[in-house]
Amino acid sequence: MSMLSKVSLSLMCFMGLVMLGHVANAQDAPTDYENAHNAARSQVGVPKITWDNTVAAFAQSYANQRKGDCQLQHSGDRRYGENLAMSTGDLSGTQAVELWVNEKADYDYNTNTCKPGRVCGHYTQVVWKNSTSLGCAKVRCDNGGTFITCNYSPPGNYVGQKPY
Repeated sequence: MSMLSKVSLSLMCFMGLVMLGHVANAQDAPTDYENAHNAARSQVGVPKITWDNTVAAFAQSYANQRKGDCQLQHSGDRRYGENLAMSTGDLSGTQAVELWVNEKADYDYNTNTCKPGRVCGHYTQVVWKNSTSLGCAKVRCDNGGTFITCNYSPPGNYVGQKPY
């Protein structure tokens, strides 16, 4: 193999690595969060939710506060609904939404309750009909983990009300 061929092969391998790295991050764009939410919402006939930069700025500000400890601790801000996800490694935004949507299996619409001992409130917030705006943020924590928050306006999960 000629020297030029070796250089070309090395360059192609390097470009492939760069592109793979870019693909992994592609699931963290606003449209990725929005599309993942809207896929779940369309399954139950709920109108689409749209990205809101003000809500996203709140989400980013709160995610930045969790960078040091990566703890699943809610912000406590009642203006917005909130879903949190954490991983000890990398976690994409679409993977976080998938975790929340997977709670659908533990939600009983007829009784508007979760199965005993299970959690389903993240799912119900994703599909909450009256939530029309979304903003999400992701940070890599100091411990190498990932913290993701999505916030919703207006908030959902009101006791006694069904999400859709």
